[in-house]
Amino acid sequence: MWAKRIGQQSWQFPQGGIDAGESAEQAMYRELHEELGLQPEHVRVMGATQRWLRCRRTGRTCIGQKQRWFALELVADESLVRFDAVGHPEFDGWRWVDYWHPLSEVVAFKRDVYRSALRELAPLVIPRRFGSAR
Repeated sequence: MWAKRIGQQSWQFPQGGIDAGESAEQAMYRELHEELGLQPEHVRVMGATQRWLRCRRTGRTCIGQKQRWFALELVADESLVRFDAVGHPEFDGWRWVDYWHPLSEVVAFKRDVYRSALRELAPLVIPRRFGSAR
């Protein structure tokens, strides 16, 4: 799922920070609800990155951030996706895209961390064909 920032033409994966006392998984479920209106029962966790990923670019928003990425499968109807679950929506549109598509569209300073996460999560998301690993 690829989401469009409200009032902009920039697209990204839904994401968010971890509040004090939250685990990465708890934060993921909170952000899932805040940004997309979805509840835990609406998704299946397929897996997560084994290590924290960091942005390496200086002078941009993600300096110092460390990120844990989750691969989720939507198991509920798409009509449950909504951006008004909280008072200040971050997105105003979404679409399904090819797994590798975000690398061609995400802002440049996020590209390396996206590439690392997508590579690590690919075996969980992309089915193996003819019994061989990709």
